[in-house]
Order: sequence, then C-alpha cells, then structure tokens
Amino acid sequence: VWRKHHPDLIILDLMMPRVDGWRVCETIRTEDETPILMLTAKSEDYDRLFGLTIGANDYMSKPFNPQELVLRVKSIFRLIDSSKPPSTEKRETIESGGVVLITTTREVTAHGTSVKLTVKEFDLLLLLVTHPKQVFSRSQLLHQIWDTAYDGDTTTVTVHLRRLREKIEKDASNPELLHTVWGIGYKFDPGESG
Repeated sequence: VWRKHHPDLIILDLMMPRVDGWRVCETIRTEDETPILMLTAKSEDYDRLFGLTIGANDYMSKPFNPQELVLRVKSIFRLIDSSKPPSTEKRETIESGGVVLITTTREVTAHGTSVKLTVKEFDLLLLLVTHPKQVFSRSQLLHQIWDTAYDGDTTTVTVHLRRLREKIEKDASNPELLHTVWGIGYKFDPGESG
C-alpha cells in the first residue's frame, strides 16, 4: 500500500493479521526511507530495541495518549529535517577501502558488489567512512544516528555494526574496514588489518 500512496510517515502496528509489523518494517526498509512509528501492546525492551534495529524511527506502547503520538510524529519530522544534507553538497560519491557510497541515491557497493543497507546502516556507515580512523564511542554513535531519547542503551549500535560487517567486509569475523577499539567504540580504517 505504501508503494502506491507514498506517505510522509507510516504508523505501523506490530500486531496485525497475516503479517506482523516487524516483517512489514523490514520490507519497507529494503526499498524506502519513509519514517516509521511502531505501535505495540508489548512494552519489553527487547521488542522496542528490535523494532529500532530493523529501521523503525520510534516506538510507542499501547494504550497511548493521542497528544503524545502527535508529539512523537513531529519529533520524527524534526530529526529528519535536521539530518538532511544541504542541497549545495557537492560530494556525491565517497570511496574508501573498496566501499563506494553514493550519497544522493544512498547506494552502496562493497568490493564490486551492490549491497542493500537499511537507512540507519547507511547513515552509520556514512558517518564512519567520512571520518576515517576517528574512534566513535557507542554513545556518540547513538547521539549522531539515533534519537538521543535512546541514549544510554547501546545494544542497537552493536547490532548495526555487526550487520554492516556482514554486508561490507570480505570476512566479517576478521574485519579489515570496521574495527572495534576495545573499551572505546568503533572506527573505519581500511589501512589497518585485523
């Protein structure tokens, strides 16, 4: 349905007949950056984190206050507007370590193979690639890529880095690009091995 109507934002219930909201969210994220607000009767941290990990922009538990829903939607649009690159940005293609990012179309190629990334995976990779060798803590990455409301829980950063490695590294268990700096965080450094 979203393909036909091109909505500005999708409010997605986790508990739907036939297909659950998680699967719908994942499907949308492989094709589209439309903001997604997930609704669910489940309030467990795992469900919230999983929803955010697969690409939801925000998460609300039912029952909820309609005014809060409106505020959350406004907050999502504010974050999207503030993260848009300036229209005068000249650098459209970034290449490093066999990885090519086309910022205007958000396409990624790794070692000659096209790679499909979620919105957050792309944003995370773009940040790291444009700051080579700079070490980012998990909290810094949360602050830069995700809503600061989720500051303090870095699980989603760890999951996204693992998925990124699986998609862009030749061998995810022996990364040559995305390195863990133990006790601190992560960095993109194609010149460092192991």
